[in-house]
Formats: sequence, structure tokens, C-alpha cells
Amino acid sequence: MSAVTSYERPAIEVPEFRDEDGHVIEYGRRWSESPPEATYSVDTHPERFAPLHTVADALVTHLRDTYDVEIDEGAETAADLLHPVPHDFARAVRIRPNNPASASLTLVFTAYPGIVMHAGLLHDFLYPVCGCDACDSSWAREADRLESQVLAVAAGNYRESADLGGESVAFSYTYPDGTSSGHSRAQDLPVDRLRAAVPVLTELSGRWAAWPHSTSD
Repeated sequence: MSAVTSYERPAIEVPEFRDEDGHVIEYGRRWSESPPEATYSVDTHPERFAPLHTVADALVTHLRDTYDVEIDEGAETAADLLHPVPHDFARAVRIRPNNPASASLTLVFTAYPGIVMHAGLLHDFLYPVCGCDACDSSWAREADRLESQVLAVAAGNYRESADLGGESVAFSYTYPDGTSSGHSRAQDLPVDRLRAAVPVLTELSGRWAAWPHSTSD
């Protein structure tokens, strides 16, 4: 990850998994062509994503130490998610910058293991999105995405847009090396959350402000 930041990924002992023939599975590089059909319904080693919890914990510590924020931790903060947590969860942490024009983040540590992040008002992000053998995602790839998006929010490089008469809501991130964006159907969101978010996002012109730094930073 190339973001200019004081954050550093903690040292992680990379887990090793083997297939039925005893060969080490190189997640992220398994399929040179289309994956076998049977792999789309198989999730052989979800535990390979356990390092995401370590990464998320390091991010929470970094945000707490670097920015002027309030931290709320407890099961009730998982209610920030727009949709039910896809798995049981062990921890939920909300990080609220002390600037109403800055987007809050909530990180939910799931038992899968994985992370679900709520950013701003109208978007949830999953790490991994899918852990099936066909998708072949690795913990490192998901950690890159989690770190990039968390740090983009804190830097003020996160946008959300929505309008009550529209059919979709959208987001975009800006990184030092590029951008990413997406959208979802407005009708899939809780109506009360959408109605509450629209005037806020309109006032902000869709762009969340950078988080204020800690006075001790």
C-alpha cells in the first residue's frame, strides 16, 4: 500500500494451508484460467483471513493515536451497519472524529473471521467480500483494501452521494495511486437511514472532510 501515513502494518505470521495432496495453497494465484465450477460453493479455509483482525486492531490504535476522535466499543455499535452482520461477531468499534463534517467508521470483527466496516452514513464494506475457493482471495489482498479505505476516509478522500428521488447511492475513494467507486440500490437501504443521510450529504456536497489531528500528534 502506497499511502503516505505513519501507519505501519504489524508483523504477521502468515498462515500456511495445504491441499489434499499436501501442496501449499497459494491463495490469490490459484487459477490461471476460470476456476473449476465446484469451487464456487466451497470455502475450504476461512481461517486464512484471521490476520485481518490483527490489521483492523492496528488501524484502530493508529486512528486513536493520530486523530482527535472518540472511540465507542461494544456490541451496540454493530447497529451502525446498514444490514445484519453476516456472521457472529466478537467485537465492534466505532471511531468518531470530533468534526461533524468528517465521516465516522465502525469496524465489526466477525467470527468468520473477517471485518465489516461501516463508513460515513450509507455504505458497508466487507473484507473479504467472498471467501470461496473460486474467488481465491488472500488475507493480504483484503488487508490492502481495508487499510487503503480506512486511511482514505481519515484523509478526507471519501465521498458519498444520494438523493431521495434517485435509484442508487454511490461512494468513491481516492488513493495516492488511483480511485475506486461503486453504488448500490437505494431501495435496499433502510428508508429512515436514507432520509436522514440525504440532507447531511447535500450540505457536505458529498465529500467528507479530513479528520482533525490529535493535539498531541
